[in-house]
Amino acid sequence: MSLKLKTERMLAHVEGGVGWMTFNHPVRHNALSLEMWQGIGDILEHFAGNSDVRVVIMRGAGGKAFVSGADISEFDSKRSNKTQKDEYAKTSARASHWLGKIEKPLIALIEGYCIGGGLATALAADIRMATPDSTFGIPAAKLGLGYEYEGLAKLARVVGPSHARDIMFSARFMSADEALNMGLVNFVESRDDIEAKCLAYAERIAGNAPLTVQAAKAALNAWEKGSVEHEVAQVRALVDGCFDSEDYKEGRRAFREKRTPHFQGH
Repeated sequence: MSLKLKTERMLAHVEGGVGWMTFNHPVRHNALSLEMWQGIGDILEHFAGNSDVRVVIMRGAGGKAFVSGADISEFDSKRSNKTQKDEYAKTSARASHWLGKIEKPLIALIEGYCIGGGLATALAADIRMATPDSTFGIPAAKLGLGYEYEGLAKLARVVGPSHARDIMFSARFMSADEALNMGLVNFVESRDDIEAKCLAYAERIAGNAPLTVQAAKAALNAWEKGSVEHEVAQVRALVDGCFDSEDYKEGRRAFREKRTPHFQGH
């Protein structure tokens, strides 16, 4: 099932428990325009509320890049004054909110360049899968711009502060193998296999108990952010919900009956 969106620069469809979100602006290496930010928010909000979607995969169209950051070419027309700047920030903030807050597992399928804002977007994913020719880096120090705290904090949590310093200070580009070794990506798969491997991995997650996966994601996110008390309390409530769920009963029945469980997410 394809979603009807207000822009053609974002694509989305749902198939077999997996929601696909595609950044569809290959002529600009999938640089994010204002209408794409709007589309991201619309897509992820829909996926979050759709019980048929258990896992989300995001990817870039064209095979040359995942996302290359913001589309600077439209700044004169879309961010030329305070009113436009505020509207742009409101729209992009909604999309960023959903990238960071969606409770379902989010996978980034990365082909080619994953640079600057593209890497920041990929860091929003729970799992990152790349092709051997993928390239990673944040060239902010070559441009003279500052990088926001939240983005660098996430980078440091993923690769550790030592690697984060290297990435930011040197502004160098890294191969997929180096990204794999430092934990920036989880898997590296060939161009021919990556889509099938990514889908198989997503379907594996989709077949598991959704409430258990949701609780695990919430717990790991809370730990990443310093184990804030109210977030830890929310995790405990989610864990209690797992034990009170019909899925837990189904899991025990399936174990006794030596069959694959069929989880419903409640």
